[in-house]
Amino acid sequence: MSTSSQSADVEPPVDAASLDLSAARRVIDQAKVGLHALSTELGESFVRCIDLLSSLEGRVIISGMGKSGHIGSKIAATLASTGTPAFFVHPGEASHGDLGMIADTDAVIALSNSGETPELSDLVSYAKRFGISLIGITKKLESTLGEASDIVLCLPDVGEACPHGLAPTTSTTMMISLGDAIAVALLERRGFTADDYRVFHPGGKLGKSLYKVSDIMHVGDEIPLARPDTPMSETVITMTNKTFGIAGVVEDSGNLIGIVTDGDLRRHMSSNLFNMPTCDVMTSHPKVINPHTLAAEALRIMNEWKVTCLFAVEDGKPVGICRMHDILKAGVV
Repeated sequence: MSTSSQSADVEPPVDAASLDLSAARRVIDQAKVGLHALSTELGESFVRCIDLLSSLEGRVIISGMGKSGHIGSKIAATLASTGTPAFFVHPGEASHGDLGMIADTDAVIALSNSGETPELSDLVSYAKRFGISLIGITKKLESTLGEASDIVLCLPDVGEACPHGLAPTTSTTMMISLGDAIAVALLERRGFTADDYRVFHPGGKLGKSLYKVSDIMHVGDEIPLARPDTPMSETVITMTNKTFGIAGVVEDSGNLIGIVTDGDLRRHMSSNLFNMPTCDVMTSHPKVINPHTLAAEALRIMNEWKVTCLFAVEDGKPVGICRMHDILKAGVV
């Protein structure tokens, strides 16, 4: 056999990297197709779902089996963290006593791609028996779940990205996105604010990023204040004792009219400095900040203005003092 015929029988090497990237892109592209179809097909049933959940007296109960169950747990967590009381009930556990966790003021969202998940049957029957609102998320409108539900959020009939059409991929992506859409629509319907969000997220980097100046500032007797006619000898003592290296100057009404800083002391340094009234040394119309400003924004402002300390003022009156050091110490970056 010739050399040329031998080389013709040898298969070229498989480019594993190209195959991997091709598979990954196929999954992502298929998800894009599914999400576009889902967005396009949203309509009256989604609005009815939001109407129901926004006026609910009880909680939202999410249930699903297998991959749908994992998605359901995430949806419940997202709802709970954005102002809609919710929790996940495993359908298997529901059949063995956890149905007692569901009250007639609650609503159930059941997830099943096929709509024929047998493990959901007891939960569905319980909801129908006690008049509990049932919302089904499924691809099959005429399935057992679809026909039993009061409201059906029907997933588009888009195939899975799995080459065998079996592993839940595109369907679960659509489910989790639909859950996020429900949570955000409810959030906006209720006027849920960043302040409300922080109540449910006190820990970690996210919680710290939502700190306000009022959460960090020094208040009460810690605020270094002086009157305009106070001799500078006393104002310097206040600046030293309060440890901020700054003093706010307030008039009889309590309004802040100026500040005295280390820089002001240097600019007015003379043998007569300590005998001067504070109003002759202070900087008028100082830069201040609202106590409701996010601490991260305060840090940006301090950097921009090249200062390390700001009085927090509300209705013209100083209610606190915030240092850059305090913001950084709190973990706000």
